[in-house]
Amino acid sequence: MSDEVTDLLAYIDASPSPFHAVLESKRRLQAAGFKEVHERDAWALSPGDKAFVIRDGGSIAAFEIGSAPPEEAGVRLIGAHTDSPTLRIKPNPELVRENYRQLAVEVYGGALYSTWLDRDLAIAGRVVLQGEGASVQSELVRLDELPLRIPNLAIHLNRGVNDSLALNAQQHLVPVLGLGDRAGFSLREQLVKALPNAAPERVLGWDLSLFTLEPARLGGLGQELIFAPRLDNLSCCHHSLRALIESSGPRPHTRAVVLFDHEEVGSQSARGAGSLMLRGLLSRVLEVFGPETEGRLQRTVARSFLLSGDMAHGVHPNYADRHEPGHRPLLGQGPVIKLNSNQGYGTDGETWALIEQLAASVQAKVQRFVVRSDLGCGSTIGPISAARLGIRTVDIGNPMLSMHSSREMAAATDVEPMIRLMRQFLAVA
Repeated sequence: MSDEVTDLLAYIDASPSPFHAVLESKRRLQAAGFKEVHERDAWALSPGDKAFVIRDGGSIAAFEIGSAPPEEAGVRLIGAHTDSPTLRIKPNPELVRENYRQLAVEVYGGALYSTWLDRDLAIAGRVVLQGEGASVQSELVRLDELPLRIPNLAIHLNRGVNDSLALNAQQHLVPVLGLGDRAGFSLREQLVKALPNAAPERVLGWDLSLFTLEPARLGGLGQELIFAPRLDNLSCCHHSLRALIESSGPRPHTRAVVLFDHEEVGSQSARGAGSLMLRGLLSRVLEVFGPETEGRLQRTVARSFLLSGDMAHGVHPNYADRHEPGHRPLLGQGPVIKLNSNQGYGTDGETWALIEQLAASVQAKVQRFVVRSDLGCGSTIGPISAARLGIRTVDIGNPMLSMHSSREMAAATDVEPMIRLMRQFLAVA
């Protein structure tokens, strides 16, 4: 197993929620010499500095400022997202039904419902506590010691289940926490056990979701496959961070990685790609080279390039007809350039060609994907960021199977070529 693959598995296991993904990203960036700055503060930065900024715990942007003004040298950006489809805990979650203690959840994103059944699950995310006065403070929790499960209905009571399985999100996706005929249990009490010096009454709110307890691992005859949760899209988060850290060094242009939350639900939030977070980051970098003048941001964007990293649909051996003939990406055969005429992806002919050239320069074989003409196309942060800024954009990702399942599948041999391609993308303007 390569170092890159081992590192990816560790990154995924450390990131059961977007907040944990940001925390793990922060740890790695600090170890590589990046310093944290805050949006509420003035930034005292200079050319050559390496820094990162976190927005609301779920999104993070890291950057290394070039030696030349961005309106002259441009910015190379990689974008990805920290969130994945899951089940999130409702505000009043405690339920008792038929002597089972349960937790009320709602579906986040386009989850494959059936894959959450009969899995060992746990809770992770952010808890918001009462601070001093009118202040609040956030703490991350991960309750591995409090496993849950959403049990399937026995086939004897649902004889047609193998012909058609219809799951109602409100009725059938409610996890079982334990047994008991009284509503005398509290999620708050369980949360504070994992929080030092906390009390149930201090818990004011949370952003909590379920995750599978089984860790990421390798499989296949030659350990060539990755079986893991949240490959979409922690893989691209991991790859882009490694590329940024490994491409560090003096260069005229600025390099940046932006990992957004809320892509799986449309990106229209304060910390999503639909926000002004990326535009604000570019403006703050421009300030390093002097006061803002008319047209500087537009000139910077015109010289810049965004690589939107998000996993791609590999061809499924049992459903190959669901792919466009001639555009069937294979696991283990390299990164996939994603195109869609209706702008589901941000790639156009020019940015496609530029990535083809870049890949050839580092001997990274690439594949191409378009969706079948009679199927709808998913989307990414690419078109959103392109529209917000007017920046050249390409959408690219490694092929995978079981996308949006509670556990997904990809090829181990695709990891290093993608990191190599991203590293070169950042290094050469």
